[in-house]
Amino acid sequence: MAIDIVTSASFVPAPEILSQTVEAILETVVAANDVLFKKDSFKELATYLERIVPVLKELNRKYISNSESLNSAIQILNREIKAAKQLTLECSTKSKVYLLMNSRGIVKRLEDTTREISRALSLLPLTSLELSSGIVVEIGNLCDTMQQAEFKAAIGEEEILEKIETGIQERNADRSYANNLLVLIAEAVGIPTERSALKKEFEDFKSEIENVRLRKDKAEAIQMDQIIALLGRADAASSPKEKEMKYFTKRKSLGSQPLEPLQSFYCPITGDVMVDPVETSSGQTFERSAIEKWFKEGNNLCPLTMTPLDTSILRPNKTLRQSIEEWKDRNTMITIASMKPNLTSGNEEEVLHCLGQLKDLCERDLHREWVILENYIPDLIQLLGGKNRDIRNRVLVMLHILTKDNDDAKDRVAKVDNAIESVVRSLGRRIDERRLAVALLLELSKYNLLRDSIGKVQGCILLLVTMANGDDIQAARDAEEILENLSFSDQNIIQMARANYFKHLLQCLSTGPEDVKLVMATTLAEMELTDHNKVVLLEGGALDPLLDWISQDGIQMKSVAVKALRNLSSVPENGLQMIKKGAARVLVDLLRISSPSPSLREQVAATIKHLAVSTMSQESKETPVSLLESDEDIFMLFSLINLTGPEVQQNILQIFQALCQSPFAANIKTKLTQCSAIQVLVQLCERDIENVRPNAVKLFCCLVNDGDEATILEHVHQRCLETLLRIIQSSNDEEEVASAVGIISNLPENAQITQWLVDAGAIPIIFQLLCNGRQNDSHRSQLVENAVGAISRFTAPTNLEWQKRAAEAGVIPILVHFLYFGTTLTKNHAATSLSRFSLSSLELSQPIPKHKGFWCFSAPPETGCQVHGGICSVESSFCLVEAEAVRPLVMVLEESDPGVCEASLDALLTLIEGERLQSGIKVLAEANAITPMIKFLSSPSLRLQEKALHALERIFRLPEFKQKYGPSAQMPLVDLTQRGNSSMKSLSARILAHLNVLHDQSSYF
Repeated sequence: MAIDIVTSASFVPAPEILSQTVEAILETVVAANDVLFKKDSFKELATYLERIVPVLKELNRKYISNSESLNSAIQILNREIKAAKQLTLECSTKSKVYLLMNSRGIVKRLEDTTREISRALSLLPLTSLELSSGIVVEIGNLCDTMQQAEFKAAIGEEEILEKIETGIQERNADRSYANNLLVLIAEAVGIPTERSALKKEFEDFKSEIENVRLRKDKAEAIQMDQIIALLGRADAASSPKEKEMKYFTKRKSLGSQPLEPLQSFYCPITGDVMVDPVETSSGQTFERSAIEKWFKEGNNLCPLTMTPLDTSILRPNKTLRQSIEEWKDRNTMITIASMKPNLTSGNEEEVLHCLGQLKDLCERDLHREWVILENYIPDLIQLLGGKNRDIRNRVLVMLHILTKDNDDAKDRVAKVDNAIESVVRSLGRRIDERRLAVALLLELSKYNLLRDSIGKVQGCILLLVTMANGDDIQAARDAEEILENLSFSDQNIIQMARANYFKHLLQCLSTGPEDVKLVMATTLAEMELTDHNKVVLLEGGALDPLLDWISQDGIQMKSVAVKALRNLSSVPENGLQMIKKGAARVLVDLLRISSPSPSLREQVAATIKHLAVSTMSQESKETPVSLLESDEDIFMLFSLINLTGPEVQQNILQIFQALCQSPFAANIKTKLTQCSAIQVLVQLCERDIENVRPNAVKLFCCLVNDGDEATILEHVHQRCLETLLRIIQSSNDEEEVASAVGIISNLPENAQITQWLVDAGAIPIIFQLLCNGRQNDSHRSQLVENAVGAISRFTAPTNLEWQKRAAEAGVIPILVHFLYFGTTLTKNHAATSLSRFSLSSLELSQPIPKHKGFWCFSAPPETGCQVHGGICSVESSFCLVEAEAVRPLVMVLEESDPGVCEASLDALLTLIEGERLQSGIKVLAEANAITPMIKFLSSPSLRLQEKALHALERIFRLPEFKQKYGPSAQMPLVDLTQRGNSSMKSLSARILAHLNVLHDQSSYF
């Protein structure tokens, strides 16, 4: 909106308005801490307003009473500050849900208010006021910042608003849609998702709508009424009693007989009632699919009027569609109410037919709610006691449909006598009924009132434990989840039932007949077990008989035993125990022997992989357990890569990936290097074998990191680098891409390798990864760390050509970006690269052209760089000042990691090298970089201490900075003269002499 400059005189003196404005700002800043919504945005606004206060105080001192333009600007500023205060107060008092519904409007008002305040500041007649230069600069900067400020609704907020709009437009009446929406809203505004909390917020929201009506804002009231109608279908919006009263009031008003459809409901083409009616250009309405088929068959005349039609025009007939839906719902409501007697008639055919009809009617969430309100649940549970298996199965299906995600339905189940007992009885019947019963019990176990009842039913836990260990995978999962859901008081009973089952299993495995042993081992191999139960079974003695089986001749016995070990070894605790008891030796020997069964070899390799993974989780206080006992084992196992198929190759590569992250990583890497592993991995990277290449790349990355430089240079040639870049561009495996970039990042900084990479187009490929990185990738951080590390190799100050290519690709701004948002390692890499770029800046800074001819007719001279004195830019001279990198580098100095602090300090110190001391120090001082340097004097890192000392020795040569910062540096320097090493003692004493704390002849020199 444009600002109307106020020209009329005000009755309130301008100094008083200024005081009012300052007071309003301070009140707004305080209120911004209490807002219930968009806290970050209001915090940003408060920051801007705080910066205005010193400006207004300075204006009050310099006020010119007869300045009409100043008075006008002050009045406009006062008005806009009051608007900001009003908005802040509104967002501190109104319902959170109401604020979310108005988030777009709030964001717009925030943005408009911020920009209006900026414009008001820009109207101040600065040239006529004797303001300090600092204030004038601050006003200019503040105006620019506020004018460009952007406030946006969060992605989550936008998604919620879009879902609400869609629900309103499509007249979505589903309870689940409203339930999900209400939960999303609760999570977005930070309120609990419990029913009582949601209901309270919903009631508060409705109260706000009454205030809207009082304000007579008709458009907003209509919009809010639509939102209430949509959210009002959620469970939390009204109590079960309120829903029941509302339902029966409506149902009783409909009568008892279904209505025939109106003639207009029928499609003229199909003769059926329409589902998606659309209107053609002739004004006639047809079922969409029917008229589209008519057009597709080459007809372009109206089927009714035979007039030409525009086949591109089909308008949804929303009014007719709504009428059809209302007619269907009316008849469905009457049908549901009228069917109930059929369910209890005793006629089995009639009951089955009724159950089938009910299931069909329950496709819509709204219709399920009507069935619940008609109190079908007690009658359905009663039918579970009957003898007809088909009826029981259909009843279990219906009860599951009705209770799924519906606490009202579960509550009705809880009120039926012996309801849980009736369901549990079905657990002991035929497999299809058992499967349906356990699925229903799982749903019921999610409700507190019923969860306690399930564990108390006699025999229930034993049945569930048996099912959890049975062959039916889905039923086993459901049973296991029910057991986990049961109350704490039931857990002892559950463990006893499991213990008895496992005790029987282990006893049969050890002492039973051969056929029984085979059955028990197969059970262990295929059973879905919790991690706890896997530990229980291994501790109970499952390992020894299984290892005995592996040593026998029968392939079937070996295979089943290995599968069982694979199952049990997936828990790291078990894996370590198995290694300690010699399982690794047995398995490695079995893998080495040429086996007639490739599948057995795959199972063995997969089991060894589990054991390798378990070695990664060892705590430092433990004596580490080693998977491979000798160097020979390492060489032998890796050599099998060339002798086996892809599945085994994949597992062997993953084994060594895990071992490279174990306590024995250094030895494993050394031995792999000795057995030419890098050469093998380079070859595997060049082959596109599914699942083999990605794992080869990942292991290659492990070996290159801190690997032997000579070995790497021997095997990594131009073709290998081109392969890695191709993988980066084409692979869909996020971890493989991150590892490929990691290889490039960790390769030795060899000029030939870097030139090959430049020639192959590596710079834009890696840069594109940083620009278009998939933000939600689980390996995003690793990818960015590796990519920024890889970029670093192209920033060597010894090769300006590489630096120019990297700068022209846009690398420098994104390095600055990652100083703000990267991990510690990413910031380290970014700071290192910026430091290397900056070393070339003085050489590349262009001299300022001298004026020719008469100076009065010349263009104004160009302003030179603050530090380098010449004409600088990001791409041409890599200037840190032009790249706005100084402040983020200073921020990085506050990191806790000494390495990243050192990298950042190195970059900043490039600004005060040689003759650039005075200009560079001024830039560092403006960015508040000197205070962190003084803190580094007390750092536990000797390197940081030494670098800070050398920097401060130069900085304190200048009187201005010696006077300003010297006092805060005195005590750390005195401490270093006593506790530092010899060189630091001497240098600290020299600085203290600069500061006149020590005499030049002090013994410290």
